[in-house]
Amino acid sequence: MARLAAVLAVLALPAGAGPVTPDRAQELRHLVRQDCGSCHGLRLTGGLGRAITPADLAGRDPDELTTVILDGMPGTAMPGWRPLLSEDEARWIADYLLQKETP
Repeated sequence: MARLAAVLAVLALPAGAGPVTPDRAQELRHLVRQDCGSCHGLRLTGGLGRAITPADLAGRDPDELTTVILDGMPGTAMPGWRPLLSEDEARWIADYLLQKETP
């Protein structure tokens, strides 16, 4: 039930094209912590999904991470978020996850 509520909350977020505004960035930070955190752990240190901390993702290509965010990983529990996120938003999340200190 909590997972359904999280998905419905994401659906309510506007998935616009173009640069990510500061307000949308705040929504995306919340999405990472709450929705991604439901599988990757609330501290993003792993759970059902692998750890996605900056240290664990060090050296990963942001374009590759963007594709994973948008299209998921076949054969795993990682879904694709393309129906809910624009490419700019997925790239923003990839860059956010790669920051040394994710705020």
